[in-house]
Amino acid sequence: MGLQIGDALFSVAMAVVIFLFLVDLMHRRQRWAARYPPGPVPVPGLGNLLQVDFEDVTYSFYKLRHRFGDVFSLQFAWTPVVVVNGLAAVREALVSHSEDTSDRPTVPSSALLGFGPKAQGEGVVGAYYGPAWREQRRFCVSTLRNFGLGKKSLEQWVTEEAACLCAAFANHSGQPFCPKALLNKAVCNVISSLIFARRFEYDDSTVIRLLELVEGSLREEISLQLQVVNSMPLLLRIPWVASKVLPAQRSFMVLNDELLAEHNTSWDPDQPPRDLTDAFLNEVHKAQGNSESTFNDQNLRLLVLELFGAGIGTTSVTLSWALLLMILHPDVQRQVQKEIDEVIGQGRHPEMADQARMPFTNAVIHEVQRFADIFPMGVPHMTSHDTEVQGFLIPKGTMLLTNLSSVLKDETVWEKPLHFHPGHFLDAEGRFVKREAFMPFSAGPRTCLGEPLVRMELFLFFTCLLQRFSFSVPEGQPRPSERGVPAFVVPPSPYQLCAVPR
Repeated sequence: MGLQIGDALFSVAMAVVIFLFLVDLMHRRQRWAARYPPGPVPVPGLGNLLQVDFEDVTYSFYKLRHRFGDVFSLQFAWTPVVVVNGLAAVREALVSHSEDTSDRPTVPSSALLGFGPKAQGEGVVGAYYGPAWREQRRFCVSTLRNFGLGKKSLEQWVTEEAACLCAAFANHSGQPFCPKALLNKAVCNVISSLIFARRFEYDDSTVIRLLELVEGSLREEISLQLQVVNSMPLLLRIPWVASKVLPAQRSFMVLNDELLAEHNTSWDPDQPPRDLTDAFLNEVHKAQGNSESTFNDQNLRLLVLELFGAGIGTTSVTLSWALLLMILHPDVQRQVQKEIDEVIGQGRHPEMADQARMPFTNAVIHEVQRFADIFPMGVPHMTSHDTEVQGFLIPKGTMLLTNLSSVLKDETVWEKPLHFHPGHFLDAEGRFVKREAFMPFSAGPRTCLGEPLVRMELFLFFTCLLQRFSFSVPEGQPRPSERGVPAFVVPPSPYQLCAVPR
């Protein structure tokens, strides 16, 4: 009897192994197609998941690029992936073939955040490339414009927050401190003002909790665990597996729902919208009975999640890099302050109109973004049609990773790609020059929606801080590192500084 059971179990096990082997072969078949990009040999079942260091993807891809060239292939379990590197290949993929490469891959783990299949196809950042995405993108662009993007009103909003930030810096009385938390809170308030018409005091427990969850959410994005379950979505049906995935993002959604519920109690459709959420609710109200509309409560939750995640992490981390680079390059700091004194002086706040007369400061901000390289892989794309890049054929439905780091550090484009060098953005006469390879916001139709807001925040926060303070490495402390901490959004290594009033 026992022998029969053993034989039966052996037969089942062999059947499962053969089935998985055939499925694996089926997903590998495109690797044998003509002109498919080369890449490392995948392990059956897991693909190349164990051959990529997801905690330092940039370095992993740097090594793979040197082995296989600017366009190479990977397999994450049964998901085919092509990685595109270098200015020429990235521009060809994102700009020349934008209609074929602007889709997004499905993210099965989003179901854990309470989003169904319809929401996966909507939103702004993660939406499929089609009518739903266009409707939501148009809404965001027009609403941000109505609330002051490119106008004086939003500029005043940012300037007032910059004044609060300077006051918080001044409270340290020139003593050493880490600026990260204060920068996070200042940037969070700009986003919160746009979404909820609400500003938090820096000691408010809500903003502290919100920022903890945003930081945790960004850490989760690079975990091997997340890559595995998104590549093998059947694992999400196992309760104990699902319970371990995205804890910070799920907690963020709970807090987000609380903030939305509190906000919505005071919404009045007969009054002008106070913020982006009011404007969205007005569209939901208008769309009642229209099953084709993308304006619904679920999509509002998704949009707020995207705007907070994208808006807080990127801008505050860039500002943190900017201050680090100023204390490491005091000669550059002094030159920026000289330009501020000549153009703005000490008698008024900086304004966006000043930027055109401040080429060196503008070059420094751009070089901070290039050197810091905070979003090295961007957001994954997916091909909606068979596409050719650099002579390689990328089949429809392939995940496409654009290595933005390889463009920002391209040795054929930049004079000193691995060094902080503001001269990259200045001509021989000291005039500001924008470079084609400056691509921190990606390129093509999917370029970052909030790019104009980020540019405004970086210029106004940075110039306000350097107008008011001189920054230095605390006496007796070692020189901080210029190396970032590998992450989905790359922050500088932890450091302290002294902010001495000028």
